Amino acid sequence: MGLLSEGTPLTWTEVQKYCEHVRHHAVIQFINIYNKVKDRQNDCLKFGDEIEYILIKFDHERRSAKLSLRADILLPILQEEEHKNPAKARSLWRPEFAAYMIEGTPGQPYGSLISYLNIVEENMRARRRYAQKLLEENEHLVCLTTYPRLGCELFSDPPHEANWRTSFLKSLYFPDEVVFPGHPRFNQLARSVLERRGKKVAIHVPILKDVNTPTPFIEDDQGDPDAAQAIKPDHVYMDCMGFGMGNCCLQVTFQACNIMEARRLYDQLAPICPVVMALSAASPIFRGYLTERDCRWNVIGDSVDCRRDEEKGRIKKSRYGTIDCYISEKGGSFNDIEVVYDKKYYDKLRSHGVDHLMAQHVSHLLIRDPLVIFSEKIDLNDEEDSDHFENLQSTNWHNMRFKPPPPNSSIGWRVEFRPMEIQTTEFENAAFTVFIVLLSRVILSYGLDFLIPISKLDENMETAQKRDAVRQERFWFRQDVVLEGFGLNGIHREDTPKENGYQEPKIVKMECNEVFNGSERFPGLIPLIKKYLKSMEVDVDTQCTISHYLNLISKRAKGEFLTTATWIRNFVNNHPGYKKDSKISDEINYDLMRRLVEIQEQKIDEPALFGEWCSKTKSQIPRAVLRNQCCN
Repeated sequence: MGLLSEGTPLTWTEVQKYCEHVRHHAVIQFINIYNKVKDRQNDCLKFGDEIEYILIKFDHERRSAKLSLRADILLPILQEEEHKNPAKARSLWRPEFAAYMIEGTPGQPYGSLISYLNIVEENMRARRRYAQKLLEENEHLVCLTTYPRLGCELFSDPPHEANWRTSFLKSLYFPDEVVFPGHPRFNQLARSVLERRGKKVAIHVPILKDVNTPTPFIEDDQGDPDAAQAIKPDHVYMDCMGFGMGNCCLQVTFQACNIMEARRLYDQLAPICPVVMALSAASPIFRGYLTERDCRWNVIGDSVDCRRDEEKGRIKKSRYGTIDCYISEKGGSFNDIEVVYDKKYYDKLRSHGVDHLMAQHVSHLLIRDPLVIFSEKIDLNDEEDSDHFENLQSTNWHNMRFKPPPPNSSIGWRVEFRPMEIQTTEFENAAFTVFIVLLSRVILSYGLDFLIPISKLDENMETAQKRDAVRQERFWFRQDVVLEGFGLNGIHREDTPKENGYQEPKIVKMECNEVFNGSERFPGLIPLIKKYLKSMEVDVDTQCTISHYLNLISKRAKGEFLTTATWIRNFVNNHPGYKKDSKISDEINYDLMRRLVEIQEQKIDEPALFGEWCSKTKSQIPRAVLRNQCCN
């Protein structure tokens, strides 16, 4: 979810007149915030999660499962509690790009006490069940990263047909009506990406070549000149923003104690992004075809790539992608790729006391044009508002996001961890959330240093999207975790520094199992978390909860539990209606969606994903039995 200001959006032609105006005032707004709160200390360590859901409508007679385009009807009802009493709302609800999507978050952030980890799953489950009660018969709110038949014929309820000749999206597959109609931002985002680029976006995902998949596999361009130019052999082709922004994810935001701590977390969590994304992989199917990819990441990047052809030599990445530079003091030496930034605004930031790394980061955001400007939000009070800065910040969708406090608020410096795919159950989503929260605490407490060159981080993000990357691929990872004491032993370090005192980091390729569970040469993220927990006073219930979550993460990394992506592949391959041609039929899609709903609602167990049971709150298991199972 990006900045959701209300107002009348300007057309792209009108937006271009104000691009420099927005950038100029964005810098002033950042400088004002920075200088007011850069020295603020002792903010409480808080966190919160964001889950994006998909609405599915089942027709059991016809054995179909379509995307239900009713988010604009559902959202006002969900938001009633928040509007009546914001301080007591248990959950908050926001729109997303597509009319079948909604986003849910806790009503208030979780606090710093470790016992808060014990209620994350319960809150996730409560918010989904609350929304589920408002749905129509045979309609379900589903934790699903990518709807398998998005872009196939008549994939929505009510049905709509795409027409590239008459629609504003100009898509062969994605009808205009599928974009969320209740907020003007989303339509204009899609229009601006297309109009700025000068042609449609081109998304390519290599198709999985099964025994009956056509060779070569060639898409039909339907007479569309953009498609005719873009289509690649043996690749699934998609052609608009909806194919990326119509996917769902799990995100976690942390509030740090101060700006330096936030900068450190931003940097240290960035190298963790690829391995966690691989572990959370849940997207093996795009536009009705099995593919060679397990994650949505590059699909989203391509879906919002508004660069013109002549800009691609200078700006190497889409505005959705990996970070281009670290921002903490330790991170500077690992910025080994060219960072493109606006020199004029860099100099302005430096002249107002902003250090080099932060000035580089902010001025890098400003190489992009604003995509949406509201006519009511052009002239703002830069002392009281930050909308121009947030406009650009929120449309630079990186794997990590550094978030300054809003003007004149009690909110502190925050970072957002953004690469994770959504999981089927609240148990799994809570496990990933708790894992990242605990790892952030360990990083700060033990002074861990996971930094690797940005070029290797980029390589890892590509590797993480490959089919079954958890079990088949290896990732660049730092072997010599640098510590600041705390009695941790068994961690590889080179004892002989170089003559100038600088110790060259030892960066090697590791499998996910080694990264998470450790080996003779690397301590492992999970053992480090467990060691940290031993130094804490943790109640029995919370110990039980954390133990079960870490067990899931550990076994996923070992390959004992499957990723969601691998589980979906297995389901398709074993389905009697699958013809080994890479195609996901309506029948297969219906059975898959139905099975995922049954797992999510705990009507059936799925040992391949998470073991014999998936939640310590599962009603048929007594609490005392659960405590014994996970604590003994």
